[in-house]
Amino acid sequence: MTRPRSDSPALFDLEDIRPDFSIERRAMKRGQWPVAGLDEAGRGPLAGPVVAAAVILDPKRIPKWLDDSKRLTADAREELFEAILKKALAVSFASCSAETIDRTDIRKASLEAMRRSAANLALAPVFAITDGLDVPPGLPCLGEAYVKGDQRSYSIAAASIVAKVMRDRMMGHCGTRHIGYGFEFHMGYATERHRAAIVTEGACARLHRLSFAPFCVEAEVIIEEEVALIA
Repeated sequence: MTRPRSDSPALFDLEDIRPDFSIERRAMKRGQWPVAGLDEAGRGPLAGPVVAAAVILDPKRIPKWLDDSKRLTADAREELFEAILKKALAVSFASCSAETIDRTDIRKASLEAMRRSAANLALAPVFAITDGLDVPPGLPCLGEAYVKGDQRSYSIAAASIVAKVMRDRMMGHCGTRHIGYGFEFHMGYATERHRAAIVTEGACARLHRLSFAPFCVEAEVIIEEEVALIA
């Protein structure tokens, strides 16, 4: 007897999925529009802010090749960043500094940055969809969180690209101001070059996250599985 095939996705199929606009369209059918996608960049680095973005896409002008920013090259992110700014109905970004991260924690700072980005949109969202497990407290609208949302939703993927590009540009500027740390190359991640600079130069005031290892050896540090040297 042939075993019937399940209509449900396999437990680990999320690794192979690509974003689309289905989550947004379901919200639209419920009368929840505009829909904002929210995501952040920079949870794992030893230095710099965590940056979040909010994007409301135009359903009729969705840029091609949108994907999770971590699955794109730096050049592809820059091209899509420009396309998003040109075609989206509204785009906003916000950040929380290293000092804020140290004063609270990286999770709270990330959620606060997402809240700020949503609140700053020129077009007020009715519904927000976020990457991860948590809906940021204090959103100006209803919200829902999706695990691997940046690989499932065009809006969240667009937000991930905006957040990543903006943060990389911020860290590139830091590299021109704080010579010797190489921020423009590793963007604050814990590369060998960065750790060596910390040993020789010490912590960079207001930029390094002093609640993270190696500054605070007892801290619980979230280190993303992300390529440290940005192409």
